[in-house]
Amino acid sequence: MHQTAPPTEPGARRSLRALLRSGPAGRAVARADVRLYRAIRTAARPPAVDAVGRFSRLGEHAGLWIALGAGGMALDPPRRARWRRALLAVVGTYVLNTAVKGVFRRSRPALEDLPALVATPTALSFPSAHASSSFAAARAYSALLPARPLYLTAACMALSRVYLGVHYPTDIAAGALLGTLTGSAGR
Repeated sequence: MHQTAPPTEPGARRSLRALLRSGPAGRAVARADVRLYRAIRTAARPPAVDAVGRFSRLGEHAGLWIALGAGGMALDPPRRARWRRALLAVVGTYVLNTAVKGVFRRSRPALEDLPALVATPTALSFPSAHASSSFAAARAYSALLPARPLYLTAACMALSRVYLGVHYPTDIAAGALLGTLTGSAGR
């Protein structure tokens, strides 16, 4: 069995150690998290990295999703109130995610052999704001637009963050769950 090297960054080591101390289930999650991170991250190859990086930047600060909601409000006057409610759910999710990150304070992955491929606005990773805002948008906007393309885009946006080396898979899963729950308020 391939032994997973521990992260080299102190904050990442602390968060990994906390999981490892949390009992057998926590240890299993920590090991699976790093293994899956490595598997996804090692798949990153140019020129795909550039394309994935450009796509991922669309999700910075929920930008893509805020633009979609604002566009819906502007272009669909009969359903403007529904678009506003959905947009507020996305913005509220982004704000909530920022607060939750401040509580957990989990550092981003920092594995010496797999450096991050993009810069990030903060050093905190749990939960993923890209995943939270994307899944909130998919949930809220799916009352107004076809669900399948929204959820596919949300999943790709979330996975792009692991591919680019700035989130662990559990950051993405927690963000997707948070976003799905809070996005329901926008329906």
